[in-house]
Amino acid sequence: MSRLWAVVALLCALTGSVWAQALPYERPVDRAPQEKSIGGGYKTPDVQKPLPRKGWLEITDVVLLAAAMGVSVWIVVKRRNRRWLMALSATSVAYFGFYREGCVCPIGSIQNVTVALTDGHYHIPMVVTATFFLPLLVAVFYGRAFCGGVCALGSLQELVLIRPVQVPKKLDRALGWLKYVYLLAAIGFAVLPLAQRDFVICRFDPFVSLFRRSGFAHMLALGAAFLVLGMFVGRPYCRYLCPYGGLLAWFSRLSSRGVSITPNKELDCGLCTDACPYGAIEKMRAVRANCLYCARCYEACPREGPLVQLRGQA
Repeated sequence: MSRLWAVVALLCALTGSVWAQALPYERPVDRAPQEKSIGGGYKTPDVQKPLPRKGWLEITDVVLLAAAMGVSVWIVVKRRNRRWLMALSATSVAYFGFYREGCVCPIGSIQNVTVALTDGHYHIPMVVTATFFLPLLVAVFYGRAFCGGVCALGSLQELVLIRPVQVPKKLDRALGWLKYVYLLAAIGFAVLPLAQRDFVICRFDPFVSLFRRSGFAHMLALGAAFLVLGMFVGRPYCRYLCPYGGLLAWFSRLSSRGVSITPNKELDCGLCTDACPYGAIEKMRAVRANCLYCARCYEACPREGPLVQLRGQA
C-alpha cells in the first residue's frame, strides 16, 4: 500500500508539471553585434554548451534513459551478471556522459523541478520532468537501478574502482549525511529570488567538465581528484555528496524487488559482505537504500560466481 501511495504521489506531481511546458528556444544571435561589425578578429562564443536539441531528440534521450534502467533491472535482478552490467556502464558513460555531455541528468533536474514548483514564471520542458521522475519511479519497485550502470557519474566511478577498501561504518554513516545537507542547500539556493538564484548542483558537478572536455581548471581538478579517490573508495560522490542519491535511497526503501543475496540458497558465508565496497550488505542481506546495483556480490558468491560457471562448463 505504501508503494501505491508513493506512485500516486509521483504521478500527481508529474501531471502537475505538464503545464510547465517550455516553448522551443532559439537564440536571437542575429540581434547581437556580429563578428564583422565588432572587428579585431572577434569570434562569437558558444553561449550554451551543449546547444539546444530538437524535440524528438530530447524525447529519444528520455526513452533511452528508461530503456537503460530496464536493462539494468534485467541484468542485476534477473540475470545477476556483473560483466553485462559493466558493458552497460561503459555504454552509459559513452552516451549519457561524453556524447550527451552530462545533459540527461536527473541530478541537476532537482533544481529545475524545485523552481518550477515555487516560481510561476519558470517553465521546464516535459523531458526534464520525466528525467527527474523516472528513476524515482523505478526505485519504488526495483531499488536504485539508475545507479546500476545508467548514471554516467556513477558508472564512471564504478569503472575506475580497482582496489576498493572498506570505509569504517561510523565514518561511512556520518559522511552519508552530507548528501542530504547538499540536497537541502541546493533546494535553498534554487528557491531564492531570481537575482540571487543559483543552481549549485550543476555549477559544482565534479564530472561535467570531464564529459564536456572544457571548463574551469579547478573543476577539472576536482573531477580528477574524485576519480583518483574512487580507485580505492567506492563511488565517493555517489555515496556522500549526490543529492539525487539521497532521494533514491528513500524511494528504494519501498521496493520489494532488487538485489538479493543468493535467493533460496544462502550459505551465509560472508563473502558477499567483504566484496561490497559500499557497505550495502548487513547481516548477509542487501540493504536496498544503500545498494548501488554494482553486482559485485554475485561475483564473490560461491553459489553463482564465476567459479560456479566454470565448473558447469567443465
